[in-house]
Amino acid sequence: MNVSLRSTTALAAALGLLSAPAFADMDAAMEFLDTEIDGVTTLSREEQEAEMQWFIDAAEQFQGMDINVVSETITTHEYEAQVLAPAFSAITGINVTHDLIGEGDVVERLQVQMQSGQNVYDAFVNDSDLIGTHWRYGQARNLTEWMAGTGADVTSPTLDLDDFIGTQFTTGPDGNLYQLPDQQFANLYWFRYDWFNDEKNKTDFQEEYGYELGVPVNWAAYEDIAEFFTGRDLSHMGIDDEIYGNMDYGKKDPSLGWRYTDAWMSMAGMGDKGEPNGLPVDEWGIRVNENSQPVGACMDRGGATNSPAAVYAVDKAIQWLQDYSPPAAAGMTFSEAGPVPGQGNIAQQMFLYTTFVAPLVDSPAVMNEDGTPKWRLAPSPHGVYWEEGMKVGYQDVGSWTILDSTPDDRAKAAWLYAQFVTSKTVDVKKADVGLTFIRDSTINSEHFTERAPNLGGLVEFYRSPDRVRWSPTGTNVPDYPKLAQLWWQNIGDAMSGAKTSQEALDTLCSDMEDVMERLERAGVQGDLGPALNEPETAEYWLEQPGAPKPALENEDEEPQTIPYDDLVASWQ
Repeated sequence: MNVSLRSTTALAAALGLLSAPAFADMDAAMEFLDTEIDGVTTLSREEQEAEMQWFIDAAEQFQGMDINVVSETITTHEYEAQVLAPAFSAITGINVTHDLIGEGDVVERLQVQMQSGQNVYDAFVNDSDLIGTHWRYGQARNLTEWMAGTGADVTSPTLDLDDFIGTQFTTGPDGNLYQLPDQQFANLYWFRYDWFNDEKNKTDFQEEYGYELGVPVNWAAYEDIAEFFTGRDLSHMGIDDEIYGNMDYGKKDPSLGWRYTDAWMSMAGMGDKGEPNGLPVDEWGIRVNENSQPVGACMDRGGATNSPAAVYAVDKAIQWLQDYSPPAAAGMTFSEAGPVPGQGNIAQQMFLYTTFVAPLVDSPAVMNEDGTPKWRLAPSPHGVYWEEGMKVGYQDVGSWTILDSTPDDRAKAAWLYAQFVTSKTVDVKKADVGLTFIRDSTINSEHFTERAPNLGGLVEFYRSPDRVRWSPTGTNVPDYPKLAQLWWQNIGDAMSGAKTSQEALDTLCSDMEDVMERLERAGVQGDLGPALNEPETAEYWLEQPGAPKPALENEDEEPQTIPYDDLVASWQ
């Protein structure tokens, strides 16, 4: 847990939250700025106070109101729930309950509210992966219209949307903003920089594989490195632990679906070229027509979810999990597996969600005594079907979403809270805790220039032009809650050995088309909803340009690595 969270009780006491109801109070704001923000912001003190005064004035009509918001449980949201929510309540007089639950539970409760029309939460932090869902169903408040209309009186003059780095992912094809980014993190390749630069390891690798140990550019090199380090004796470096060349997770759980939909198939080369997402076939294997209507997921309708490249992607993940990972990894979920590299016996991870950088920084096993990391972050390698111009990786953009079913007064109060926790006053300190950047001004702040050497390339990545090439699920997915649950159920069958990868993916794409067919028949998404193609043969589509792609005769490409320092230099 980050040091900042340990001050929660002290801050609450300082703000008078432990025994008294909330009343709007500039004194509380001043205490918050002194005690918690303490100059870790891009704003001058005068600007901070002016921003806090605006929140007090805008919230006056809602004093004493109780609102409920929800997000998944990660470090950033723990900081919001434990520190920022009490502070907001003390400053504005709006009592906020910020619930922390699993990401799958967030999506489920969002779905319940959408289906029932009952106000379960006043605001949700849910992934921008649902942008296709929100745009098509029209049940999320159109924030562009909201800020110009009903919500104008509670929209901060210092919100500065142009400063947010993720709004391109929360904007629908109609050009309207539907979600406000709250936290953002990429999945990047992670490796033990100290092990890779050890002379004995470098010499032994060169002798065994015939090329230099370095950051893998492709999956062939990643596999060689995983094999090299698994079971390796590192006693010459003072390490006696059992060493593994890969870390992953495989439990049949909702998070297993994210492991694959979070661009794994695109990194393998399953979809089409296109950034931020492949078109017409995306990283889920869903094809859309020229009107952005989903037309299929299986190969016989032009989709790629069960294509040779998809099978290759799943087979490789299973092989590496079984051969090069800790035995317990197969029974782990996303949240359980994330901190494992911090234990000090993992050589590399194909992609590490950078939300787990925060616990890594707190782990002595992977940090030097001077505060610099023993590890580094780099772009994830790509599979044999990947081509230049394709999506290269995933970026999670957890975003504030307010549904139309929430009454206007409650929506306004929740919108104030959403803006408070993303405000320029707060954002640098919040990013300091959770390392999930959302503002350009924060990334380029002097504070993160000073912290950059201790974060293993994270700041350099977010300052590079490359960052926009890592993107969330796009708008090809018509109903994220319904379709996402099919992934973990079917992929889980492949992971357990109950089905081959091909059998599991055949069922998955068929199940997705069943959902899309029901949506088409019901007409609930109008002209934006699915319009499935008539089935052809898989061979017909495999002969067409782009995805789905025919199987390669040889899926074992020439391995390629690059020195890490050369890679970082290319980001400058």
